Amino acid sequence: MLAVERRKLIFQKLQEEKRVVVGDLSREFGVSEETIRRDLDRLVGEGTVVKSYGGAVLNESDKIDMPFNVRKKFNVGGKQRIAALVAGMVDDGDHITLDASTTAVFVAKALRRKQRLTVVTNSVEILVELSDVPGWNLISVGGSLKEGYLALVGPRTTENLRRYRVEKAILSCKGIDPVCGMLDGNEDFSQAKYEMLRAARKRILAVDKTKFGRAAFCKIADLSSVDVVVTDEQPAAEWLERFEQLGVKCVWPGSALAEF
Repeated sequence: MLAVERRKLIFQKLQEEKRVVVGDLSREFGVSEETIRRDLDRLVGEGTVVKSYGGAVLNESDKIDMPFNVRKKFNVGGKQRIAALVAGMVDDGDHITLDASTTAVFVAKALRRKQRLTVVTNSVEILVELSDVPGWNLISVGGSLKEGYLALVGPRTTENLRRYRVEKAILSCKGIDPVCGMLDGNEDFSQAKYEMLRAARKRILAVDKTKFGRAAFCKIADLSSVDVVVTDEQPAAEWLERFEQLGVKCVWPGSALAEF
């Protein structure tokens, strides 16, 4: 097994179990403990894990903004399930906005079979992903490239977003709070997402199970600013009650799909 494949499996195990032990990994993969320590050192360098006594734990700090290429490895299956549900809410010919989140990239991939979409985005990754789809109108909002995030942000970005009106906004965030609403780790990201919400007639928040109750630095908007929350698992009862209070639909795999 290649080292990169082994590290990928170690990271998947960390996502599931939150903690790994060097000795256990050594026996599981049939390599020396020193090799496993080097693997963990590499993951620590990427910012995905934190060393602990005898092993490592998943880095779940709310105070750290992970680079895009690290975040897109988190909960891939959950994001794919979310993307499939969101794609079902988008009609051929729609005008939509997609933010620069990793979840939005999965949504973009799920939308490729749609016809005649107009996509307004500040995501460099999405611009590349959709650049070869025939018959679409792909619009970059411009701005300054945020190092490590493949996102266009800043005053030019928010100014340009104000020029558009779309049927649907699709975005994610770093965390949601039942009182504070949608949160993100960076003011530039938060402002761009806020403008996307303002530009849309229907607003879809796509967040996986890890975002519920998670804190972050900047508020984007109240939860009541979205029409539907799409997630990868049924949320706890208190969250469903909160969404009902706010008049926000919540959709997850196996639930009744919201009508849009």
